[in-house]
Amino acid sequence: MADVGNLRIHHSPGQERYEAWLASESGDGLGEDLVGYLDYVAEDYQVVLTHTVVREHYSGRGYAAELVRTVLDDIRPSGKRVVPVCSYVRHFIEQHPEYADMAVPVPQ
Repeated sequence: MADVGNLRIHHSPGQERYEAWLASESGDGLGEDLVGYLDYVAEDYQVVLTHTVVREHYSGRGYAAELVRTVLDDIRPSGKRVVPVCSYVRHFIEQHPEYADMAVPVPQ
């Protein structure tokens, strides 16, 4: 698992997006870098998780998994189901059966 201690997940409901930001140091002092994001479409009874992106520089460090975990944990209390259109989210749910009860099959 990655060291994700400095990772901050920000939810932008108006954009239907969750963003992952990482604290960084720059010449101007402390700042944040955008690591990646997860786009979704909110519907009445479900949330369609459409696309997960992690910038190449940050890939392979566990940030995408932490982003998806945070999104699923945020959705769970609403009682809404998730439609994992995004292949990464679908794979994540397959690997983490504690989230399987939230997922509905993706229409073909």
